[in-house]
Amino acid sequence: MVVVDGFVAAGFDDVAYEFARNFSERGELGAAFAVVEDGVLVLDIWGGIADRSTGRVWREDTLQLVFSGTKGFVAICVLIAIERGLLALDAPVARYWPEFGKEHIRVRDVVSHTARLPGVTAPVSIDEFAVADHMMRLLEVQAPSEDPRAGICYHAFTYGWLCGELIRRVDGRTIGRFFAEEVATPLELELWMGLPAEQEDRVSTLELASGWPTSLPLRPETHATDPLARSIWGNPHTLDRDAFPWNTRAYHAAEIPAVGAIGTARSIARLYGSLDRLLSPETLELAQRPLADGWDAVHGTRRRFGVGFALQDDSRSLGPPAEAFGHGGAGGSVHGCWPEHRVGFSYAMNLMRDDEPVDPRAQSLLAALHRSLGG
Repeated sequence: MVVVDGFVAAGFDDVAYEFARNFSERGELGAAFAVVEDGVLVLDIWGGIADRSTGRVWREDTLQLVFSGTKGFVAICVLIAIERGLLALDAPVARYWPEFGKEHIRVRDVVSHTARLPGVTAPVSIDEFAVADHMMRLLEVQAPSEDPRAGICYHAFTYGWLCGELIRRVDGRTIGRFFAEEVATPLELELWMGLPAEQEDRVSTLELASGWPTSLPLRPETHATDPLARSIWGNPHTLDRDAFPWNTRAYHAAEIPAVGAIGTARSIARLYGSLDRLLSPETLELAQRPLADGWDAVHGTRRRFGVGFALQDDSRSLGPPAEAFGHGGAGGSVHGCWPEHRVGFSYAMNLMRDDEPVDPRAQSLLAALHRSLGG
């Protein structure tokens, strides 16, 4: 029986019960879930195994790589730049990044996954993938995809390099440094894009579920016949069982700004619960305004994006509230904000699954949280 540790405020016992059920009934390995309501931490729980090979247990200070949960953090940086007048959504990217060319591609296209650059077409090695400058240069000279499916298509990795370079061009700092100095340090968060070496021992070890990969876009046989899917997910094959670099120090240290953030669920919940300390009411309204809404044929799902944030859709992957926004991550993590409930939340785990469109572990927690808040 897995022991669940942490803090549960009165009225949130049902959430802790579902968290325990994730281990006993839903195959959880190691995980944490945290909730901030009205700026106060009301739930902060963790349990299970951080590293199966050593038997290291998940502790209060365990850190987790959250994959595309990172995109929400990048979105906050972009919104800060917009609020300061450094970026304009309707401006061409080339205004800030002349070498980019492609005058018809605007900032709003980059942040809403409609820039027609969802993948990288030039061959990339595992080592090159972790070098942001190299990846940025490839995108700088790459022509937009002519595949009809690219009109709205999840920019799984390229979103980060494109947004990161925009921040560097208008501010001078890399996205990792910008996030550290403008967001993480002021809010006292244990959350990094580019993990310091002294924090490495705290990181949990990611493990792929036995059936991984199940989803079609990640399968090698899809990459063999679909050049667009291959450019997104198979160049290089970083999510394959035989080539999985995400537990290495090199990838933890790198700034991979679409997918590489590492931190605690507690800090991510605090971040989403503190957006009003970082952004004006007008900018927060902009954050929730749909910029793209349509069918992503490559991934077989509807996409609704604001300025970098995923907005709630019919899948309810961000929980029951219709106004929810945030971002999930590969393998099952989910992080976000319920504005009407004044809640920020984060679910982080180390067993990566893709066998169901919406992960039942996160869904059970968010449904229980919604009930605890009065529905």
